[in-house]
Amino acid sequence: MDRYEQFRSAAIDRGLPEDEATKFADHLRFVVWLGTAGPGEQVVGQEGGLPRLPVGTDWPADRDGTPLPFIASIDCALLPRAEGLPLPEDGSLLFFLNHDDDVEAEAHTEEPVHARVLHVPAGTETVVASPPPDHDTRTFFHENLPFLQPEHQLTAWVEPALPKWLTEEDHDFDSLVEERLFEELKHVEELRELVDVLWPDVDRSSGFRLGGYCALIGGSATPWTQMTYAGFADLSDAGEYQLVREWVPLAQFYTASEFYYGCFLICFDDLAARRFENMRSFTMFTE
Repeated sequence: MDRYEQFRSAAIDRGLPEDEATKFADHLRFVVWLGTAGPGEQVVGQEGGLPRLPVGTDWPADRDGTPLPFIASIDCALLPRAEGLPLPEDGSLLFFLNHDDDVEAEAHTEEPVHARVLHVPAGTETVVASPPPDHDTRTFFHENLPFLQPEHQLTAWVEPALPKWLTEEDHDFDSLVEERLFEELKHVEELRELVDVLWPDVDRSSGFRLGGYCALIGGSATPWTQMTYAGFADLSDAGEYQLVREWVPLAQFYTASEFYYGCFLICFDDLAARRFENMRSFTMFTE
């Protein structure tokens, strides 16, 4: 029984309407959280340090040839499965981001200039990359951050996630679509409580996650608003809601900076087809 079936079965056992439980579950997502691995925990990747790149592959760089800082690598075969999130079942995902330049980028119709996601298929011969020339200790961010960050091994676990309009007590709707959908649900509190009962919060820190919903940090325009203006959907509440439904955060993470937060979004169809070149990056300024 997968988690969605578990939720619907538990809702019916509690006497909640099956059709309403199904509608609620349609907005329920599952997130793979990653945090520093402790003794005896399964290591599924690393944050910081040096990446393993395919033999003969250059360190990812922007269009000007400036190397992009390495964020993390994830061994997909070792990740716990999160229903509804079609991550690769094998190989590795590597994430690179220059947050300082990416936060200024607004042309989201093309492949990101200052961010990259690489999928390295299983069986590919790889080697630990050497730091790009003059970048082993070079600092180039406004905060004088080093190019290379300390390495931390990562472990992973799965938690549920709901959109903001289903979790906040004041029900601050971003669109009329959300308000209408909320009004169709007559047992929101009971269904939300059931999610908490089935999957209690994991009491540990994490700075990196895959899947779920986009966290909105600081006062910048949301990625959905930026995407509608870039032509990904029509300029309406329905357009933004469509994007939320069709796109998912491939990765969200705190950067080495205390002022920037990384968010890589990808369409579900592209994620399932491993078209990572279609990822779009929306670095957020936290102040």
